Amino acid sequence: MKKTKIAFFDAKDYDKQSFMDSDIKGEFDVTYLETRLTSDTVKLAEGADAVCIFVNDDINKDVIDELVKMGVKLIALRCAGYNNVDIEYAYGRIHIVRVPAYSPYAVAEHAMALLLTSIRRIHKAYIRTRDFNFSLSGMTGFDLHGKTVGVIGTGKIGRIFIDICRGFGMNVIANDKFPAKDSGIEYVSLDELWQRSDIISLHCPLTDENFHMINAKSMEKMKKGVVIINTSRGGLIDSEALVEGIKARKIGAACLDVYEEESDVFFHDYSNHIVNDDTLARLISMPNVIVTSHQAFLTKEALTNIADTTYDNIRSFFADDKCPNEVCYKCDKAGKCPQAHEKKCF
Repeated sequence: MKKTKIAFFDAKDYDKQSFMDSDIKGEFDVTYLETRLTSDTVKLAEGADAVCIFVNDDINKDVIDELVKMGVKLIALRCAGYNNVDIEYAYGRIHIVRVPAYSPYAVAEHAMALLLTSIRRIHKAYIRTRDFNFSLSGMTGFDLHGKTVGVIGTGKIGRIFIDICRGFGMNVIANDKFPAKDSGIEYVSLDELWQRSDIISLHCPLTDENFHMINAKSMEKMKKGVVIINTSRGGLIDSEALVEGIKARKIGAACLDVYEEESDVFFHDYSNHIVNDDTLARLISMPNVIVTSHQAFLTKEALTNIADTTYDNIRSFFADDKCPNEVCYKCDKAGKCPQAHEKKCF
């Protein structure tokens, strides 16, 4: 039986290990490539049946045209988000599948870890005690109990984060274009969420509609000292406005696992180089900002689920002529795809 050929872009050691450990790896012929998939590197996919990509690969019109020309039939995202793929242009040309839920616990727990680290100054305490400095000066935090957290996006990750917050005795309000029915969640408008929240956590996909939803105007409506958490997509926050909000003491702290210009920085070691992104450098230099490099998903359980689901998606697409995890332009429009995932979207 002919093996399905996969060109695996932006491959990291942890990616390779999880995919090579999968029980069904033998059905596939995988070429691991360290480079991201872009217009400059797309030729490396020649001869492949499918490409496997991650959040920072750039699947624009030129890349799609080149993939189609080379006979590539499938773009397999090993992540949930697909804002880096021009799905409208891809419709009718090449199919796209994703991993809708690999470990919502991993991301939700990381969001809470960032919050606790920030408000209880755990990162600073670690550095101090390593130098045998046991002073408590400047280490005062605040209780989460009784605080109001505004959660934007109540999918699986958002709802798990809400459960964690409730465990801390926090008051929860939320905003979602499609509220979860019978969830007991108090849904409010964005304006009300801005005004009432002591902490705001983002758990929604990035769309044209919510690009830079946290900006100078929305920050004006927030409480002084609000803490902002983003483990979703960097483009949800206007980074320049965030810097100014922190400088003005309007934003009390920022916990960021994502950054809107992360594609040229995250997942790489620049410890011996000068980072040219001045905005990111300013954010990292601020004492009330914590930045992690898009690692919220990075648990053993999540990596195993990503590998297994990605392989299942590819196998289902080529062997069964369908895939429940396919996404297309019409799927994205509030579920208006006529196929309802019973067969390929087109």
